[in-house]
Amino acid sequence: MLPKPTRRTALQGMAAAAVVVGFDPGARAWATERPSASGEFAEAPGLDGALLTDDASREAAADDYGHIVHRRPAAVLRPGSVLDIVRMVRFCRRHGISVAPRGQGHATHGQAQVEGGLVVETAPLAEIGPVQGDTVTVGAGVLWSTLAQATLEHGLTPPVFTDYLELSVGGTVSVGGLGGQTHRHGAQVDTVTELQVVTGAGEFLRCSAARHPELFDAVRAGLGQCAIVVGATLRLVTAPQTVRHYLLPYDDLHTFLEDQRRLVQEGRFAYVEGQVEPDDAGSYRRYLLEAVAYGPPAGPEPDDARLLRGLRHDPAGLTAQDLDYYAFLDRLGPVVAQLREAGLWDYAHPWLNLLLPGDEAEPLADRILAGLTPADVGPAGVVLLYPLRRELLRTPLLRMPDDPVPWLLAVLRTCPPDDQETVDRLLAANRVAYEAVRDGGGTQYPVGSVPFRRADWRDHYGPAFPALAAARERYDPDGILVPGQGIF
Repeated sequence: MLPKPTRRTALQGMAAAAVVVGFDPGARAWATERPSASGEFAEAPGLDGALLTDDASREAAADDYGHIVHRRPAAVLRPGSVLDIVRMVRFCRRHGISVAPRGQGHATHGQAQVEGGLVVETAPLAEIGPVQGDTVTVGAGVLWSTLAQATLEHGLTPPVFTDYLELSVGGTVSVGGLGGQTHRHGAQVDTVTELQVVTGAGEFLRCSAARHPELFDAVRAGLGQCAIVVGATLRLVTAPQTVRHYLLPYDDLHTFLEDQRRLVQEGRFAYVEGQVEPDDAGSYRRYLLEAVAYGPPAGPEPDDARLLRGLRHDPAGLTAQDLDYYAFLDRLGPVVAQLREAGLWDYAHPWLNLLLPGDEAEPLADRILAGLTPADVGPAGVVLLYPLRRELLRTPLLRMPDDPVPWLLAVLRTCPPDDQETVDRLLAANRVAYEAVRDGGGTQYPVGSVPFRRADWRDHYGPAFPALAAARERYDPDGILVPGQGIF
């Protein structure tokens, strides 16, 4: 089944918008009225949704969660069906117009923006199909929060979540999707069994490990370079009703990392992450291990003595609480509401997301953390540090260090968006940190704000780059998709 929104859903809120009727190839401009004089003019295809050129739609598409890069598109497609995307990609290919899909706009460095081109909103692709066994097929615009609530009605859940649930399935599948359950199930892309896509050539295709496998591998974590994800079939697992949530404090980086490694190798917990916080002197030397055990029917009743045995945290600071499973998944919801109310959600987010090889995780993390101050992280920022398991990360384009237990180090910075001097300083610091990690055998998780050149992307993908380039040539032969990534 092809996820398809209704026309009524797609057209909500469009009454006041300027609707495109055609394109002037000579002027390289969209038109909202047909010209009276004869001349070159390309009629826009008939759509179930609408093509918009009003200032509000274009300005919204020229910004993202990062609030750093601003590229204004010429038009925005609000599709009423997947067929609308097929029609418009074919039209844009004929006229050399760049195209970028936009889900929740949570990119941090203009990745889903396109100057003078077409932005495709995927939010209208929000249908959730029936659960069939242990899978469900959904539209690319479905939010993970909505999906979790829907599958929990069947006692099932997607196995892996990012910490923030209000992201779209198509968005995280395009980058990877890492979280505290990754050490047990891989990334979100590793739980995808099939994708429905519209290629840069304007073809609607289904792809999987058995059907167009080269496309399947090029789209998962492929940063939109070959096709626009319009739907996905995802694997589900048994959901717990409640969980036991632990926070374990540490004051020593080495011990913190060793205990994290032990937990993910043993599989003692369903979820393992970690945070780094400033001490009283403002140095990032306090560590907090976050671990979660799932209760029935996904696991046995959590036993504190068994789960915490042998760990070397500070027992005086230990906290543990039982939570409803969805309340645990959505624990950032109230925090985000507070940030929005305080105006901090609209701050700039020059994020740094790095993947450290396990054998170098301690010196690399220590080097980066030693240079951090609260001013570098900002009033709403957070620092995450937690391990993954390489053997479960099977998606070729989700580039990982060659180490059994790599670590994700995420410095989720915030600063006022009008403080360009600070933004520039933090972007430069991101680049310096990235180079140190690259030279140490690591890479970046490409959801952040690290200034990258084309040569950096070749280095990033390494031996996987030729396959990506070949897929790009085959499925987006005119190179119109997602120029904001800067890969090709």
